[in-house]
Amino acid sequence: MSNRNLFVRLLSSIWRALNGLRKVLHLVLLLVVFAAFVGAVSGGPPLLPKKAALLIKPSGALVEQLAGDPYERAIAELLGEAQTETLVQDIVDALEHAQTDDRIAAVHLELSGIGPAGLAKLQRVAAAIETFKASGKPVIASADNFSQQGYYLAAHADELYLNPEGILFLQGYGGYRNYFKDAIDHLRIDWNVFRVGTHKSFAEPFTRMDMSPEDRESRTRLINQFWSMYQQDVVAARGLPEGAIDDYAQNMVERVASANGDIAMAARDTGLVDDLLDRPALRERIKEHAGSDSDDETMYSSVAMREYLGQMQLLHGPKPKKENVAVVVAVGQIFDGTQPPGTVGGDSTAALLREALGDESVKAVVLRVDSPGGSAFASEVIAQEIQSLQAAGKPVVASMSSVAASGGYWISVPADKVLASPSTITGSIGVIGMVPTFQRSLATIGVATDGVATTPWAGVRPDLPLPEEARQLIQMAIENVYDDFISNVSENRGMDKQAVDSIGQGQVWTGVDALENGLVDELGGLDDAIKVAAELAELGEGEYGQISIEPKLSPTEQMILDMLTVARRGGIDPAGLVAAPAPIEVFANRLQAMVASITKFNDPKGVYSHCFCEIN
Repeated sequence: MSNRNLFVRLLSSIWRALNGLRKVLHLVLLLVVFAAFVGAVSGGPPLLPKKAALLIKPSGALVEQLAGDPYERAIAELLGEAQTETLVQDIVDALEHAQTDDRIAAVHLELSGIGPAGLAKLQRVAAAIETFKASGKPVIASADNFSQQGYYLAAHADELYLNPEGILFLQGYGGYRNYFKDAIDHLRIDWNVFRVGTHKSFAEPFTRMDMSPEDRESRTRLINQFWSMYQQDVVAARGLPEGAIDDYAQNMVERVASANGDIAMAARDTGLVDDLLDRPALRERIKEHAGSDSDDETMYSSVAMREYLGQMQLLHGPKPKKENVAVVVAVGQIFDGTQPPGTVGGDSTAALLREALGDESVKAVVLRVDSPGGSAFASEVIAQEIQSLQAAGKPVVASMSSVAASGGYWISVPADKVLASPSTITGSIGVIGMVPTFQRSLATIGVATDGVATTPWAGVRPDLPLPEEARQLIQMAIENVYDDFISNVSENRGMDKQAVDSIGQGQVWTGVDALENGLVDELGGLDDAIKVAAELAELGEGEYGQISIEPKLSPTEQMILDMLTVARRGGIDPAGLVAAPAPIEVFANRLQAMVASITKFNDPKGVYSHCFCEIN
């Protein structure tokens, strides 16, 4: 017995020793990780070269707000799965910092990867480029292939180069969409559409097989104005002859034929670019301004925009003052409830406005709108919060980006002042409702629906025809919402209600037209709107700060992201721990995204103020 006890005590001692060692090692590991974490978050910013070119390389769409839940988006970035987008504000801020930074000798705009961008956003970036050029530092633009969006920005550079094997393609502006009436008829779906507005075209794909004359008239007016603005801006920036851009686009075949089929040479011969340079030659040209990279003599000395902006924000970022103008961004389609950034949620956007209401340092608010509309109910929820701010003595200024139409205009019109870009798409004051039913589709496969009910409303089902009483009720609701819409515009804009109706009816306007029609107060960008808001709040120049009110990460989410960032800096790539998605998973994700764009329409009454505003 004593030998057995001795053996047990021996094993217990060994176990306690091993367990103690495990705890010690665990503690040491935690201390190492903690030390690395503290060093990462508390260490100074990385040193930049004493002389360098700021490399601005937009990727994907130019946006006012990055899409998606902030935490999920940050994780996706660490895993290399994030949707490619570039914030307009990031480019503007980087150029502003670089203008007075002696380390930045030049700016290199590399525009091969730029994606969709509304003309209003391009104009804002172009204005920042022109402001930077006033410093005397050169801006060099290049691309392997220039899209129409990329070329607009490149035209404002001091030097503009195209790869000899590249192309410069200007397609002009157009607006096309698919029409599904025949498909709906083949599927025997009854797509019940209710609307107010002779030009309200959002539902047309479900009721027609072509563009209505009214929509064609509105869209033709828009694209002609956009193309005219684009040409005027580029011709002025490049010093080209009047009509040179349209001539190149209209006669591209002849131009390329005269250059023996070489599109790049045709662009150079027309004067659209300064020269054709391959990548090594381009690097040598930028070296003349920025010098060579200290680690690689074949490269020019450079700092990427994101790295540079991170340091500048750390050192010179906006600091709130005792009195501030707050900016709240409303980007994307408007839905009821709480929605992630990149879409506008009635509840989530209202919560941001309430945060501004409760912050005593906020004396005025700018609502930056880039939305084609959506749920009428959610739009009104947001409008009510704007009125609460005003009732508390905090003026609100609406600042329109590329699009502020239908519901996007609904949430803008209560503001004390409304500013639009010349190329903003706005208006589209109209309302629609859509209720599809599938009783004929089911009948083709031998399914019928029958039953009893105490009222007509119990029979409002997707597998039964829409009762006449329901049709009448929905149409009355649509007309009532439209009347509310034009009444709100009339009251807030000080216009006769009949006058609002005459420029309403779903018609869309550019910012220039909107100013003439009285729908906006003046033309200007976000910076102009902030100044106007400060003036309305009687804040002196230089006496107020600027803050952004946006969804924030929880402490736990921030800690996880910080730990993953530390791991990456330590040489552990989080992306390597995640298996690449299978092709079927990629297809399923894309299909889900397509379906979600339809199923997310969730207005409680099924009433929408939405604009088909795509101009590309």
